[in-house]
Amino acid sequence: MKRFFVLCCLVVVVSSQSNAAENWPAWRGPTYNSISTAKNIPAVWSKEKNIAWRLKLPGKAGATPVVWGDNIFLTSADDKTKNLLLICVGTDGKKRWEKQVGTGDRKVGFGRRAEGNMASPSPCTDGKHVWCFFGTGDLACFDFEGNRIWKTNIQDRYGKFIITYGMSSTPLLYENLLILQVIHGEMRKEGELAYIVALDKMTGKEIWKHDRHTKAETENKHSYTSPMLYDDGKNKFFVTHGGDYIIGHDLKTGEEIWRCGGLNPHDDPNKQYHPTLRFVASPTVYKNTIVVPTAKGQGMIVIRPGDARGDITDKKKYYLWKQKSRSPDVPCPLVYDGLVYNVTRGGQLYCKNLKNGNDVYGGRQGVRTHRLAHRASPVYADGKIFIPARDGVVTVIKAGRKFEMIAQNKIEETLTASPVIVGETLYLRTYKALYAIRNLKSDTQ
Repeated sequence: MKRFFVLCCLVVVVSSQSNAAENWPAWRGPTYNSISTAKNIPAVWSKEKNIAWRLKLPGKAGATPVVWGDNIFLTSADDKTKNLLLICVGTDGKKRWEKQVGTGDRKVGFGRRAEGNMASPSPCTDGKHVWCFFGTGDLACFDFEGNRIWKTNIQDRYGKFIITYGMSSTPLLYENLLILQVIHGEMRKEGELAYIVALDKMTGKEIWKHDRHTKAETENKHSYTSPMLYDDGKNKFFVTHGGDYIIGHDLKTGEEIWRCGGLNPHDDPNKQYHPTLRFVASPTVYKNTIVVPTAKGQGMIVIRPGDARGDITDKKKYYLWKQKSRSPDVPCPLVYDGLVYNVTRGGQLYCKNLKNGNDVYGGRQGVRTHRLAHRASPVYADGKIFIPARDGVVTVIKAGRKFEMIAQNKIEETLTASPVIVGETLYLRTYKALYAIRNLKSDTQ
């Protein structure tokens, strides 16, 4: 009987691990750090090779899809109607349902930088329901059959968003909470409007709201990052990144536990404050460390916060290392097997040692992976790192201490959503379509 019980426990453990590999419930995957345990992922594809299916979409978006079981959920802005949509697609490539959540899509930013739209935040799911958020403030919950459970508008409830390139922060789903980060504000006026708020995931009712105060000025009042969960087995909290600080918050109340500055110093007489150093790349949590980027090739820090309290800025106890330059601007850092991979907006790759910050390869100049803009974050799977560029080129490199490019794959469609890798499939969401990429028998490498 005891032996039978142990066997059952092993089956449950193996089953849960398998399920984790088969689901991608949030923007950066099941562990919030763009790491997939999937195997047999193709390194080479094209429009004629290893494409299991392609589904045309009604319009563009930068939102990354999420996957649970045989359901894929993604948001989109309809090019014709300007409606903001939540779409459910089967893993067979067939659309199951489409629901309008809002309307009034528009480009955000200005001039050549007006490249985003209101469908930039990514959805999230708990396996029974899916939540979607748009730059208009529209926020809704649906079940897997497409029935709307509730809907609200964050701008109507808490005030108008004041942010140049549109609200693009993705909510964090944790237990019964849906946590939103709204870091914004009028550049030309004093005072701050930034806040974080947690809603009951099943009703949309407010659980708590916490104002987020910093000394940020001008454009730095604006953040395009997303809240991230930290859990080292002993300490569990979430972090927000913007307004020149990364801050740890209590999950039950939203109150500040610790904060770390020095990312854009205000009071250092030897440094000039950078008034446009808004944060776009979200921090990456890996085990008990947080890799904290800034922007525009400026500095980056790696901290081990543990049970930190209060202001930990420049407290050596909590720092693994810091660097003065080479931070990614838009793509999030990727950390795997003790190495930190940073991809700049222009496609330069730097690989550093997580423990001490020493260069592994790339040095001061970086390794050029692709010359055009990079807006999405790299993802690890199956011993490989997938690095997407805006023009649809995905560079695949071998993970490890030596740079080795395996392939460069061209879809020739605009790509700003991060790759999703579950099972034996890589999903790419471009402005025009959703692709399922697999090692097809006739094309296996």
